[in-house]
Amino acid sequence: MSTLRLLRATGETADVALNDSGAYSRPTTPLQSRVAYAAAHVVPKVHADNTPGQPADIDWDATLAFRRNVYSWGLGVADAMDTAQRNMGLDAAATRELIARSAEVAREEGGSVVVGVNTDHIAESHISLEQVIAAYLEQLHFTEEQGAGPVLMASRHLARVATDADDYRRVYREVLSRATVPVVLHWLGTAFDPELAGYFGADDWQTASAVLLDVIEENPGKVAGVKMSLLNAESEISVRERLPEGVRMFTGDDFNYVSLIGGDTVGDGAGHSDALLGAFAAITPVASAAIQALDAGDPEAYLRILGPTEELSRQVFAAPTFYYKTGVAFLAWLNGHQPAFQMVGGLHSARSLPHLSRIVELANASLALEQPDLARERWHGMLRLTGVDA
Repeated sequence: MSTLRLLRATGETADVALNDSGAYSRPTTPLQSRVAYAAAHVVPKVHADNTPGQPADIDWDATLAFRRNVYSWGLGVADAMDTAQRNMGLDAAATRELIARSAEVAREEGGSVVVGVNTDHIAESHISLEQVIAAYLEQLHFTEEQGAGPVLMASRHLARVATDADDYRRVYREVLSRATVPVVLHWLGTAFDPELAGYFGADDWQTASAVLLDVIEENPGKVAGVKMSLLNAESEISVRERLPEGVRMFTGDDFNYVSLIGGDTVGDGAGHSDALLGAFAAITPVASAAIQALDAGDPEAYLRILGPTEELSRQVFAAPTFYYKTGVAFLAWLNGHQPAFQMVGGLHSARSLPHLSRIVELANASLALEQPDLARERWHGMLRLTGVDA
């Protein structure tokens, strides 16, 4: 029996049995019961200067192969909304190229892709409301030209310049009026980006959610959905229950997605959330199998398959949450989707070895290691490189 060597925070080691993979099957028909996107990361070239402050030098073969793999499991791809990298290594030029290349792959694979629209190509930290609107429109029009679905992300520039809720209403009204296709609105919490405190004009989610709903109602036909990333199930359910007909709730809650996606099927109340999750980039086969179980009318299998992954996701997204993509890239490396554990901006160093060890332990327990022997070989090699006997 193969074993995994684990490293505790105390420096002690322990061994656990290496599980087989989940042996899940790719769907033969499109997923039906939920719409699900995996928020994918980028893979840099191994020989690039992957250090803080350097522009992204992307391994396009590995980056796009990762997206093709997501499509093969029936999920869509959410791209260039990697909030852990767009302001931490993924520069504006790389973001534009990523959007164009990803949209092309989506067409080739017959997959669905949505991409982030922001104002982050503007170098100045403080700009006017008019400049915020113009910056949003520049990225929006580029996204539409590529044929990708727009996700209107929360803007640091808007958070800095807005003085009240009416400023948010104005900016979103101006931008949405120019959109040629319905967009998804992204409400990102401070766990992911502390600079977005007070977004939609209030610090408490109850007041802010009323403004978000005003924006949707004041712009009929312009909003396809809302992605909520507050890591607060109560707030998501509250907004979900008040959305106008035809507007989807996409959960971005990497702590509570099992019940939110299951919804009334598993007893969290009326309705359900669809998914737009960074976690699903780390556990794509498991997520696909769980939704296939819902499609088959088997909520017990859904819970049995997806339930154990939530503890893994909570570890990946543990505080400081904005370093979560380190865990996603780490799992992509363990699962053979990239040649090295490297990230743009040097973020492969953003988590401790015991933190990564716990990810290995939980991925093994939740059957999220796609090639267990490869994962074991790579992880043990990493331990030996750092002086731990494996």
